[in-house]
Amino acid sequence: MRITTPKPFFFEAGKRAVLLLHGFTGNSSDVRMLGRFLEKNGYTSLAPHYKGHGVPPEELLETGPKDWWKDVMKAYDRLKAAGYDEIAVAGLSLGGVFSLKLGYTVPVKGIVTMCSPMTMKTTDVMFEGVVKYAKEYKKYEGKSEEQIEEEVEEIRKNPMQTLGELREFVYEVRDHVDHIYAPLFVTQGKLDTVIDINSANYIYEQAESIEKKINWYEESGHVITLGPEKETLHEDILNFLESLDWNV
Repeated sequence: MRITTPKPFFFEAGKRAVLLLHGFTGNSSDVRMLGRFLEKNGYTSLAPHYKGHGVPPEELLETGPKDWWKDVMKAYDRLKAAGYDEIAVAGLSLGGVFSLKLGYTVPVKGIVTMCSPMTMKTTDVMFEGVVKYAKEYKKYEGKSEEQIEEEVEEIRKNPMQTLGELREFVYEVRDHVDHIYAPLFVTQGKLDTVIDINSANYIYEQAESIEKKINWYEESGHVITLGPEKETLHEDILNFLESLDWNV
């Protein structure tokens, strides 16, 4: 059975650009509705895929945060090369961690984090997330339950070696949040059971940004961009972007 997998997108609409970053085991579909909303409101958006994401899970096992960070920087450089001099960044979960790192690595107009962790669970717990992704992907491919179990069992025999590096990456960014001065908007779902929701308070309190705001969403879980309050989230992000001191 041939399936259509999500693809990265580049919606060009105006001179103000927003880099949209998905989470670990996620893909561009997590931020596509946000991208379309921003497009309707005159903002260009680019959402890349990190290496090993949006493809069979066996490929994910061979990648790590160094690969994914390279893809983030490639996407930022692509916007620059396309003539976008002012770039804001918004990221979901791990994408928000990447957004924070961008904030103290390259010039950004503003930063939006959405349900972004500042602590990480054990690698065993993280690997269960990889297994869950594998099952969902294979089910999407139309494979039988028996075949899925066989293939997932093979994945269990080959644990993801870079999960330790991922934990280290998150803690490295955590240690540098106080290097962030760009305007910041922190968003967090109250019903998020994937990360420690106190991470939102940590980001908000530690950042040195003069202009910063934190919003809590009472009915939203971890993938807040697809949750019941997504329209409110979209409007809140747009209001934040509109508040920035753009030159264009």
